[in-house]
Amino acid sequence: MIAGLDGTLEQLNLDSAIIKVSGVSFQVYTPASTLCQLGSIGERVRLHTYLHWKEDSTALYGFTTSQELDLFKMLITVSGVGPKSALSMLSRLTPDDLASAILSSNVDLITQAPGIGKKTASRVILELKGKLEKGWGGVVSRYPTTDNADIVTALTNLGYSTADATRAAATVPSTEDLTLEDKIRLALRHLARQ
Repeated sequence: MIAGLDGTLEQLNLDSAIIKVSGVSFQVYTPASTLCQLGSIGERVRLHTYLHWKEDSTALYGFTTSQELDLFKMLITVSGVGPKSALSMLSRLTPDDLASAILSSNVDLITQAPGIGKKTASRVILELKGKLEKGWGGVVSRYPTTDNADIVTALTNLGYSTADATRAAATVPSTEDLTLEDKIRLALRHLARQ
Protein backbone atom coordinates (compact mmCIF):
# COMPACT_ATOMS: atom_id res chain seq x y z
CA MET A 1 0.00 0.00 0.00
CA ILE A 2 1.26 3.49 -0.84
CA ALA A 3 0.48 5.60 2.24
CA GLY A 4 2.08 8.83 1.10
CA LEU A 5 4.19 10.56 -1.50
CA ASP A 6 7.00 13.04 -0.92
CA GLY A 7 8.42 14.34 -4.16
CA THR A 8 8.52 17.02 -6.83
CA LEU A 9 5.43 18.39 -8.55
CA GLU A 10 5.83 17.73 -12.28
CA GLN A 11 2.41 18.57 -13.69
CA LEU A 12 -1.05 19.81 -12.68
CA ASN A 13 -4.18 18.59 -14.48
CA LEU A 14 -7.86 19.38 -13.92
CA ASP A 15 -8.37 16.52 -11.46
CA SER A 16 -4.89 15.19 -10.76
CA ALA A 17 -1.23 15.96 -10.28
CA ILE A 18 1.88 14.14 -11.38
CA ILE A 19 4.47 13.82 -8.65
CA LYS A 20 7.98 12.51 -9.26
CA VAL A 21 9.44 10.43 -6.44
CA SER A 22 12.95 8.97 -6.83
CA GLY A 23 12.71 8.89 -10.62
CA VAL A 24 9.17 7.47 -10.76
CA SER A 25 6.23 9.71 -11.74
CA PHE A 26 2.89 9.01 -10.03
CA GLN A 27 -0.46 10.33 -11.22
CA VAL A 28 -2.48 11.24 -8.14
CA TYR A 29 -6.18 12.19 -8.29
CA THR A 30 -7.04 14.88 -5.78
CA PRO A 31 -9.90 17.16 -4.73
CA ALA A 32 -9.76 20.68 -6.17
CA SER A 33 -8.82 22.06 -2.74
CA THR A 34 -5.67 19.92 -2.71
CA LEU A 35 -4.71 20.92 -6.26
CA CYS A 36 -4.88 24.59 -5.23
CA GLN A 37 -2.50 23.98 -2.32
CA LEU A 38 0.21 22.06 -4.18
CA GLY A 39 2.09 25.12 -5.37
CA SER A 40 4.13 25.53 -8.55
CA ILE A 41 5.73 23.01 -10.88
CA GLY A 42 9.11 21.97 -9.52
CA GLU A 43 8.20 22.50 -5.86
CA ARG A 44 8.42 19.75 -3.28
CA VAL A 45 5.06 18.32 -2.20
CA ARG A 46 3.84 15.79 0.35
CA LEU A 47 0.50 14.00 0.10
CA HIS A 48 -1.34 11.40 2.17
CA THR A 49 -2.49 8.79 -0.34
CA TYR A 50 -4.98 6.00 -0.84
CA LEU A 51 -4.48 3.28 -3.45
CA HIS A 52 -7.84 2.15 -4.86
CA TRP A 53 -7.90 -1.28 -6.52
CA LYS A 54 -10.63 -2.42 -8.90
CA GLU A 55 -10.74 -5.38 -11.22
CA ASP A 56 -10.16 -3.24 -14.29
CA SER A 57 -8.15 -0.30 -12.90
CA THR A 58 -5.95 1.02 -10.15
CA ALA A 59 -5.81 4.67 -9.11
CA LEU A 60 -3.94 6.67 -6.49
CA TYR A 61 -5.78 9.44 -4.58
CA GLY A 62 -3.95 12.15 -2.65
CA PHE A 63 -4.83 14.63 0.09
CA THR A 64 -3.00 17.38 1.95
CA THR A 65 -4.34 16.34 5.37
CA SER A 66 -4.97 13.01 7.04
CA GLN A 67 -8.44 14.31 7.95
CA GLU A 68 -9.33 14.61 4.25
CA LEU A 69 -7.99 11.11 3.64
CA ASP A 70 -10.00 9.67 6.54
CA LEU A 71 -13.22 11.26 5.31
CA PHE A 72 -12.52 10.06 1.75
CA LYS A 73 -12.13 6.49 3.05
CA MET A 74 -15.42 6.80 4.94
CA LEU A 75 -17.23 8.19 1.90
CA ILE A 76 -16.20 5.34 -0.40
CA THR A 77 -17.66 2.81 2.05
CA VAL A 78 -21.12 4.25 1.35
CA SER A 79 -23.15 2.17 -1.08
CA GLY A 80 -23.12 3.86 -4.49
CA VAL A 81 -20.33 6.33 -3.67
CA GLY A 82 -17.10 5.74 -5.54
CA PRO A 83 -13.83 7.65 -5.46
CA LYS A 84 -14.97 10.17 -8.10
CA SER A 85 -18.12 11.04 -6.13
CA ALA A 86 -16.10 11.30 -2.91
CA LEU A 87 -13.62 13.65 -4.63
CA SER A 88 -16.52 15.72 -5.95
CA MET A 89 -17.86 16.22 -2.42
CA LEU A 90 -14.40 17.03 -1.02
CA SER A 91 -13.77 19.45 -3.89
CA ARG A 92 -16.95 21.38 -3.12
CA LEU A 93 -16.84 21.22 0.71
CA THR A 94 -14.00 21.18 3.23
CA PRO A 95 -13.84 18.04 5.39
CA ASP A 96 -15.28 19.97 8.35
CA ASP A 97 -18.09 21.43 6.22
CA LEU A 98 -18.94 18.04 4.73
CA ALA A 99 -18.93 16.42 8.18
CA SER A 100 -21.10 19.28 9.39
CA ALA A 101 -23.57 18.75 6.55
CA ILE A 102 -23.75 15.04 7.35
CA LEU A 103 -24.21 15.60 11.09
CA SER A 104 -26.92 18.22 10.53
CA SER A 105 -28.63 16.10 7.83
CA ASN A 106 -28.24 18.93 5.33
CA VAL A 107 -28.98 17.17 2.03
CA ASP A 108 -29.06 20.48 0.12
CA LEU A 109 -25.50 21.32 1.10
CA ILE A 110 -24.16 17.93 0.00
CA THR A 111 -26.03 18.07 -3.32
CA GLN A 112 -24.08 21.22 -4.22
CA ALA A 113 -21.25 18.86 -5.21
CA PRO A 114 -21.40 18.09 -8.95
CA GLY A 115 -22.90 14.67 -9.70
CA ILE A 116 -24.35 14.19 -6.21
CA GLY A 117 -28.14 13.90 -6.12
CA LYS A 118 -30.54 13.87 -3.19
CA LYS A 119 -30.66 10.07 -3.09
CA THR A 120 -26.87 9.77 -2.81
CA ALA A 121 -26.66 12.63 -0.29
CA SER A 122 -29.35 10.98 1.86
CA ARG A 123 -27.49 7.67 1.73
CA VAL A 124 -24.24 9.39 2.79
CA ILE A 125 -26.05 10.96 5.75
CA LEU A 126 -27.75 7.70 6.71
CA GLU A 127 -24.58 5.61 6.58
CA LEU A 128 -22.04 8.08 8.02
CA LYS A 129 -23.91 10.19 10.57
CA GLY A 130 -23.53 7.63 13.36
CA LYS A 131 -19.82 7.17 12.64
CA LEU A 132 -19.20 10.91 12.69
CA GLU A 133 -21.20 11.43 15.89
CA LYS A 134 -18.79 9.10 17.67
CA GLY A 135 -16.07 11.63 17.00
CA TRP A 136 -14.70 13.57 14.10
CA GLY A 137 -11.46 15.08 15.29
CA GLY A 138 -13.10 16.38 18.47
CA VAL A 139 -14.71 19.32 16.66
CA VAL A 140 -18.30 18.10 16.51
CA SER A 141 -19.46 20.93 18.77
CA ARG A 142 -18.52 23.49 16.08
CA TYR A 143 -21.08 22.11 13.66
CA PRO A 144 -24.37 23.87 13.11
CA THR A 145 -27.40 22.13 14.50
CA THR A 146 -30.16 20.77 12.28
CA ASP A 147 -32.07 24.01 13.00
CA ASN A 148 -29.20 26.04 11.59
CA ALA A 149 -28.91 24.02 8.37
CA ASP A 150 -31.53 26.37 6.89
CA ILE A 151 -29.25 29.30 7.73
CA VAL A 152 -26.35 27.73 5.85
CA THR A 153 -28.58 27.11 2.83
CA ALA A 154 -29.90 30.70 2.91
CA LEU A 155 -26.40 32.18 3.15
CA THR A 156 -25.02 30.03 0.33
CA ASN A 157 -28.01 31.07 -1.79
CA LEU A 158 -26.99 34.68 -1.10
CA GLY A 159 -23.55 33.94 -2.54
CA TYR A 160 -21.47 33.21 0.55
CA SER A 161 -19.11 30.24 0.46
CA THR A 162 -20.17 27.07 2.20
CA ALA A 163 -17.30 27.39 4.66
CA ASP A 164 -18.20 30.98 5.62
CA ALA A 165 -21.91 30.15 5.84
CA THR A 166 -21.25 27.14 8.07
CA ARG A 167 -19.01 29.13 10.42
CA ALA A 168 -21.52 31.99 10.61
CA ALA A 169 -24.41 29.58 11.31
CA ALA A 170 -22.40 27.98 14.12
CA THR A 171 -22.21 31.38 15.90
CA VAL A 172 -26.00 31.79 16.01
CA PRO A 173 -27.50 30.90 19.40
CA SER A 174 -29.72 27.84 19.36
CA THR A 175 -32.91 29.19 20.87
CA GLU A 176 -36.58 28.95 20.03
CA ASP A 177 -37.06 32.67 20.73
CA LEU A 178 -35.46 33.57 17.39
CA THR A 179 -37.18 33.17 14.04
CA LEU A 180 -35.29 31.89 11.01
CA GLU A 181 -35.11 35.47 9.70
CA ASP A 182 -33.59 36.64 13.01
CA LYS A 183 -31.00 33.86 12.86
CA ILE A 184 -30.08 34.75 9.27
CA ARG A 185 -29.71 38.41 10.31
CA LEU A 186 -27.37 37.42 13.16
CA ALA A 187 -25.31 35.26 10.81
CA LEU A 188 -25.09 38.12 8.28
CA ARG A 189 -23.88 40.47 11.04
CA HIS A 190 -21.18 37.95 11.94
CA LEU A 191 -20.10 37.80 8.28
CA ALA A 192 -20.08 41.61 8.01
CA ARG A 193 -17.69 41.89 10.97
CA GLN A 194 -15.11 39.63 9.30
